[in-house]
Amino acid sequence: MEKVFDRRWFVSLLVLVLLAFPFLVGQSSYFMGLVVTMAIYAIAAMSLNLLTGYGGQVSIGQGGFLMMGTYSTGVLSTTFGLPIWLALPSAGVIAALVSLVIGLPAVRLKGHFLAVATLGFGLSIPEIALNWKSVTGGYSGLPLMRPEWASDDLTFFYVILMLTFLVTWVLMNIANSRLGRAFLAIRDSEIAAAATGINVAGYKTVMFMISAFFTGLAGGLYAYWIQYISPNDFTIMASFFLLAMIVVGGLASIWGAILGAVLFTGIPHFSDAYVGVTNLVIGLAVVLVILFRPAGLVSLGEFFQRRKQRPSGETPVEKVPGQDFEEADNA
Repeated sequence: MEKVFDRRWFVSLLVLVLLAFPFLVGQSSYFMGLVVTMAIYAIAAMSLNLLTGYGGQVSIGQGGFLMMGTYSTGVLSTTFGLPIWLALPSAGVIAALVSLVIGLPAVRLKGHFLAVATLGFGLSIPEIALNWKSVTGGYSGLPLMRPEWASDDLTFFYVILMLTFLVTWVLMNIANSRLGRAFLAIRDSEIAAAATGINVAGYKTVMFMISAFFTGLAGGLYAYWIQYISPNDFTIMASFFLLAMIVVGGLASIWGAILGAVLFTGIPHFSDAYVGVTNLVIGLAVVLVILFRPAGLVSLGEFFQRRKQRPSGETPVEKVPGQDFEEADNA
């Protein structure tokens, strides 16, 4: 009960700080943009974590769905004149439909075979964006205008913030639902999951579609914030970047994905002044977490709580790394 109470206080405080943030930084577009980028990557990281952390399906092409979301939003808004409240979910639906085409054959693959297949998708989308000039504008990219009511950065900052809260709530409920438990069963053992009556191929396809939908939505939010879409926005490095976020933050943890997104989006803010330092810090963080905290940084909360509650002189019992990702999520 105390743990739930503390968490509610923490979440409430976090929400209040985020709501007040623009005024704390003098409505600086740079700092608001930094928080917006964190929010967008948090949505994409949570979506990937649902697929990889909860479902055990390693995807290295998630940046492709981000790019699909940006271009789908741009084309639907600029060419077809769809309002933002239709363009954003439509971009997510388009990404989900493409993931269905990819997911149907991919569900038969496992491990590195699946990773290579999704890697091919992530590499192909930027090339398509570059060469399909009649739709994407090629190297010139696509300009995009926000609706008049959200034309200023402050208003759209709150729009993105509210949508991030909503997506977080939805994904948390999915992860804790019967659907999320089926994903965990498939991750642990596809044979055992099938033996209990779980349609493994069907659930894998659903994983891909849900993950792609919310990633496409994140890409659409990015397009509206930047108001310009370029084929260089989300290269294959964005996919590796997202994968690093969930590994460092914590697999099978919504809070871990958010923590990883905040950490890896904030690192360049402090290290970009030094050439090569950003990639070095990110690579070092991934290696250290894999070696010492395989359950991710989110598991540190549980670790310190156990030490605090342990009677004096008692030897701590360490869990097998990665043994219980669900408990890491509750830390």
